[in-house]
Amino acid sequence: MRRLFSAMVVLATLLAGCATTTQDNSSRLKRIKNRNELICGVSGKIPGFSFLKSDGSYQGLDVDICKAFAAAIIGDSEKIQYRPLTAAERFTAIKTGEIDLLSRNTTFTLSRDSLGGNGLTFAPVVFHDGQGLMVKKESNINSLNDLANKFICVGSGTTTEQNINDAFESISLPYTPIKYQDLNQVVAGYLQGRCSAMTSDRSQLAAARSGFKNPKEHIILDDVLSKEPLAPASDGQDQQLADAMRWIVFSLISAEEQGITKSNIDEKVQIAKNNPQLKPLRRFLGIDGGLGEKIGLSNDFVVKVIRSTGNYGEIYERHLGQNSEVPIPRGLNELHNKGGVHISPPFN
Repeated sequence: MRRLFSAMVVLATLLAGCATTTQDNSSRLKRIKNRNELICGVSGKIPGFSFLKSDGSYQGLDVDICKAFAAAIIGDSEKIQYRPLTAAERFTAIKTGEIDLLSRNTTFTLSRDSLGGNGLTFAPVVFHDGQGLMVKKESNINSLNDLANKFICVGSGTTTEQNINDAFESISLPYTPIKYQDLNQVVAGYLQGRCSAMTSDRSQLAAARSGFKNPKEHIILDDVLSKEPLAPASDGQDQQLADAMRWIVFSLISAEEQGITKSNIDEKVQIAKNNPQLKPLRRFLGIDGGLGEKIGLSNDFVVKVIRSTGNYGEIYERHLGQNSEVPIPRGLNELHNKGGVHISPPFN
């Protein structure tokens, strides 16, 4: 009897140990750290956002968001495996664990953000966009109404497909959608004359047009068909990773609010260390407060992020600023105190 009792104790201890191990590994945040590499889902086909260059490297706003995540979680913004995904593949890739997270011009919607829908959770919006239409200048199409009974190229399995249908139905305007799997196919169909217009987020239209042989021969109509808040996403059942992603994005915005940049971050850290009275700055930079530990990151995660990518404004200017290859006015993507909507909660 005594032997049986001892065996049961040993078994219970082993099971408890297994349970603890399983729990420790349940968060993808911990798996990323243990792997020492972030697997980030991107498009790879949208200049300005995520684009695969001829040398095999990726660049764009979405790519820099991946780098910010890697810098904060791993401590190295270069330890990333980029996984190019079509719109149809992206959500399955999250749910199956093929990728850790998605940074791929994805619209934040209720059905995607709910367990009853796609079961994702979204980080804060990194680009406020709206759906539009692009036509050839010589077509004399000037508005939505001019597209009655026309063919329109659109990506399938996206909010874009639903939005264009809603817009035309709302004014009882007949049209025929020509559906493609990804943006490159949509662009090809449009340039080959298979449709009178192509529709996508206005940012994607501008990105696509930048690669045309004669960009000035194509115009983006003034009609804005929807709100398209684009945000990174992860598995909705992994709260720890979601918390980390949320505050990493907020750190980019808050750094811009405070004038903290890639070039002055080390100076700001030194100032904060030498001035105990600068409590908000000391908390933000991880000197006091232990805020990083509360979300599974190092306390100085903000410093690692800004050293790697700069603040949100720097990322935007680099890829979408007036001197970039895909210049898009910041508009709603300005800080809240400059006429935009980007604002960060306090780091307390």
